[in-house]
Amino acid sequence: MNEQQVAGRIAYRILQHFDKSFRWFSRITRGAQERFEKGQWQATQSCVKERITIYETSLAEAVADIYHDVTVHQQNELFWQILKQHFESLLSGHPQFELAETFYNSVIGRLFQHQKIDNKVMFLQPSQCYLPGHHRHKVINSFDPSTTVRKMYQTLFKVYRFNVPFEDKERDFCHLEQALRERLTRKQLASVTAVEMLQPVFYRSKAAYVIGRICMPSHTLPFVIALQTNANQAIFVDALLTDRKDLSVIFGFARSYFMADTLYPAEVTAFLQELLPNKKHFELYMALGHFKHGKTVFYRDFLAHLQRSHDCFEAAPGTRGLVMMVFHLPSYGVVFKIIKDEFAESKNITRQHVKDCYKLVKMSDRVGRMADTHEYVNFKLPRDRVSNELLEELQRTCASSIELTESELIIRHMYIERKMTPLNLYLEQETDPEKLRHTINELGLCIKQIALANIFPGDMLSKNFGITRHGRVIFYDYDEICLMKNRNFRALPKSDDPYAIDTLSVAPDDVFPEQFEHFIVGKRHLKTLLKTLHGNLLTASYWREMQRIAQRGEVQNFTPYNSQMCFPRETPGESKIRPYNSR
Repeated sequence: MNEQQVAGRIAYRILQHFDKSFRWFSRITRGAQERFEKGQWQATQSCVKERITIYETSLAEAVADIYHDVTVHQQNELFWQILKQHFESLLSGHPQFELAETFYNSVIGRLFQHQKIDNKVMFLQPSQCYLPGHHRHKVINSFDPSTTVRKMYQTLFKVYRFNVPFEDKERDFCHLEQALRERLTRKQLASVTAVEMLQPVFYRSKAAYVIGRICMPSHTLPFVIALQTNANQAIFVDALLTDRKDLSVIFGFARSYFMADTLYPAEVTAFLQELLPNKKHFELYMALGHFKHGKTVFYRDFLAHLQRSHDCFEAAPGTRGLVMMVFHLPSYGVVFKIIKDEFAESKNITRQHVKDCYKLVKMSDRVGRMADTHEYVNFKLPRDRVSNELLEELQRTCASSIELTESELIIRHMYIERKMTPLNLYLEQETDPEKLRHTINELGLCIKQIALANIFPGDMLSKNFGITRHGRVIFYDYDEICLMKNRNFRALPKSDDPYAIDTLSVAPDDVFPEQFEHFIVGKRHLKTLLKTLHGNLLTASYWREMQRIAQRGEVQNFTPYNSQMCFPRETPGESKIRPYNSR
């Protein structure tokens, strides 16, 4: 068999592995409707974890297949170029060609330990120019706007059908009709030219979303119907969302990935970006669970930004971390995090422990309170764009993770995370009492919701939290996190001796919540505010109750939109209180 034939066979088998991987991904995703209908919330969380692991499993199988066929490092450069050409030829008309290219890149990266980052053998740029709209009819359902609002809703729910009954369909239709009439004038309703809804329903945790838009001559309006189920597994409409800010929060970077079944992810993300023009394209791919391709799209976006910008990489604002060195490009919306070579004595952890913590967050329900992170190896930056001060600090603190050439700074391992304002800086600068109260309340909710997701944040200094442009507080420092069961929450003994704590027998896993007030926030008036709003955070009994909830396997429901948007329900036996609403 000659070189062309071998390359052609390997290209075909790589695509086979991708197709198998995508079918596996889709099978889990399609099961989201049944899990939603039956209230199988623990199974939902298990499937989220399983779906994340699919890529690595499929990649390992593909790489092992190649090693079985050829001696990888005996092949010359031409062989890998021919292999790419064969693979590219197989992608013509493939509905997930962009995801397949990323899978191919991962295979080449794994074969060469990410040393061969070259467009001649990898798809640094896409092989095809995708024009949004080409497959629009395959991902969109259109509804007649010339009928009445009520009939439009009735038609819509004949298309989006579920295998369990509605709690009260007539009530829900009334709520939906009234909400739309309150948000659009008669003139606007009369001007609607189309109602376009994405065919896949978007499932996440205990909620489902039917997502689309209302089209008018001069603009479009997001049109999102949020659904939940009650204790008897009957469906009810929880809210109608028509504000881009609400939709943006639903697709936030601190939330778990959606289950939305489609054969045309490129078309779905293109439609979503029309709804959310401020979201980056890579963020939308990640929101659909295609986080590996999201990393590819990010890298392409990052390279394009480097071409049109001139600022230099520098240390990120905020207090220096004891475990991570964090830097940024001021004109770009992410931070880069590198594990330091050595940790302070107070950090009794290892490099592998840090990696394991970041992986734990990836596999957990981030409940809108923990920033998603993306791992990269051998990431290259132009050396002339790295400030001298940053370069010196990296060489001093992260020498084992970096390599310098004449033109590049190569980072062997790092994480990328969405940029936020560090909370400690925000609290130092903000003087508005209402904003401070809102932020401290957000901080308390953030800690509580993470605990309800079975994660103990560990180091809760305010510098380890960030605040978004929407005013949400997000946790982003993971080197001391653990599952709730791994800590022993104790009350301080009552004593007149201020040094009594020194005589206690304290085990490594012991935690004294009464001491939290001394380091979560520094200033006295902020401590008082935290005690007023979330005083139970400072009690061992509260944390032990969180442990019991986690031990029982209870899955919480975190509504990502403002609770004021929720429709009223008069259902006997159902609590109308929404504790820890995610907004």
